[in-house]
This record gives sequence, C-alpha cells and structure tokens, in this order.
Amino acid sequence: MRPVRQNDKNGANGAGVRWGVGVLALALLLSGCAGTGAGAGADTAEPVHGGLGAAGPAHGPRAGLGEPAARALAAYASRLRSTQARSAAVARRWGLAEVPLAPPAPPARKPVIEAREGFEVDDQEELGLPPVFTTVPTKDKVVFLTVDDGEEKDPAFLRMMSDLRIPYTAFLSDYLVKDDYGYFRKMRDRGITLDNHTLHHPYMPALSYARQKHEICGMQDVMEKQFGRRPTVFRPPYGNYDQDTLRAAKSCGIKYAPIWNEEVFVDHWEYREEDQDLHPGDIVLTHFQGREEWKGTMPDMVRRFLRTVTAKGYAVARLEDYL
Repeated sequence: MRPVRQNDKNGANGAGVRWGVGVLALALLLSGCAGTGAGAGADTAEPVHGGLGAAGPAHGPRAGLGEPAARALAAYASRLRSTQARSAAVARRWGLAEVPLAPPAPPARKPVIEAREGFEVDDQEELGLPPVFTTVPTKDKVVFLTVDDGEEKDPAFLRMMSDLRIPYTAFLSDYLVKDDYGYFRKMRDRGITLDNHTLHHPYMPALSYARQKHEICGMQDVMEKQFGRRPTVFRPPYGNYDQDTLRAAKSCGIKYAPIWNEEVFVDHWEYREEDQDLHPGDIVLTHFQGREEWKGTMPDMVRRFLRTVTAKGYAVARLEDYL
C-alpha cells in the first residue's frame, strides 16, 4: 500500500445578591467592559475602561446603583486593572511587548473531527480509523501549539509557558524522554497533556503492521507507567503513515491522529497552505530543541510564535478542549 506522506485549544438575601450581580454586569456592559480579549494571566475579563474609579460625578453607569453597588463596581474595576498590569509585567519579563490573548471558553459541543480530504487511507470510514487532520473545525480565532519528540529539556520553557499561561500539547518519543521523565511529569503537573509519538520515532510506513503496533502500543505502556494515563491522541513521526499505522493506533486505544498546518522555528515559520497564513483551528508544530539544532532557545521560539499569533488576533487554546 502506498504510504500517506504529510510533511513537515433562596429567599430575600439570595435575591439581593442576584440583583447586585445583575446591576454590576449591566454597569460593566454599559461601560464598554465586555471586550473579547484578555491577557495571559488574566483571571476573568478585560481591563475596565471609562473611569470606573471610586471618585467621579454621579452620572454614567454608576448613577442610581446605590453606595454598596458603586463600591463593588469600583473594587471590581480596580482588580481588573491590577490583573491587566500583572499580565503586562509578565509579558515584558519574557520579552513580549503585547500580552497574549486569552482563548474563549471551551466549546460546549465538541466539533466533529474527520480526516482531512486527501489525508485518508483505504477504508478509513469503514474501519473507523483515527482521523488525520491539520486543523480543528471551529470559528473560534484560536490555534493549537504542539511540541514534539522531547530531546531538549529547558527549564526556562516550563517557567515561561506557566508564567504566560500558554497551553500546549506534548507528543513524546520514549528514546528521547527516558533520560528525564521527571521533566515531563512537571509539565503534566502543570496541566499539560502528554501524548504518544512512538517509542523510537521511526518512519512508520516502512514497518510491518506488527512493528508499528509495537511502536505505538509500547509507548502507550510507557505513558501509563511514567505519567499515569494511556493517551487517546497519537502523532505519527514525520507526519508519515499508512493504513497499518492507523489500524495499529486504533488497536492501541488511539482516537485521533493530528498532524499540523504550520511549523514554527526560532527564526521562521513554515506553512502548509498556499496563502501562507494562519486559520482558525490550525495546529502548529514545533519541537523540544535548543541551540544545538536551532539558532536560539525554546523561549526564543515561543516569543516568535506568540508575537505572530497575537499580532494576527489569535489566542492559543488547548487542543484537548476541542477533541
């Protein structure tokens, strides 16, 4: 069989509380606070605009609220300003002039994921094989960062992503991560999903079905032993696969086989599509690499990634929230 090759997110008191919250929400809407973006590290919403301090004339959105509601509104505005200031300070500390945008809430109904046209294998639907896809179908202006292999184990990368609250998905190969499983446990403990990228990162279509199954199921065993779960998401090395790959993956408990639509390096981007641009739901690939392979570090790569997606109005979301 010809291999498929694809190269390189209660009573009166209760009523009073609800009334107060409703007034506060209405005041925020009237004051233009219901913006859409939020910075990294923002806990709830956009910074408040329009002079919502404790002092001011008795007109505008606070007029008629009463003193307790006005004080609550002023306190809320103050907290928002403090949160935004903290977010900006964190971004500057990591060399970013703009605060990364916060993603929307995860979709209440997950999108239906199907194999991308042209990326199917024979009997894809009949056998119920995991779909290979490069973009998640969504209208949300989000992209998904995925990091492959596991060779470079840069502590600064962990700190940066945690400080900025940027989600990503790691696809791990055992031969590269086994010298320091602890690094990836720290990642897992910070809420990052760890997924399957085979034991030895081979060119899968060159292997028999049995050997492909060993590469995938063997990595499932490692993931369960070292990180406590058997993933349902698998990325074939190099983005190369055939029907045997997806059959083997399915037998190992895999439901999805995402690859990517863009790849980001320290010094440039590579795009799959002819328009050479990002699209809602695109999956972005990068690698655990450092100065030995790149002209820079993983934080340098993250800066390039975030500057581009933020400038284009995209937020970074958790891939697992959409699967």
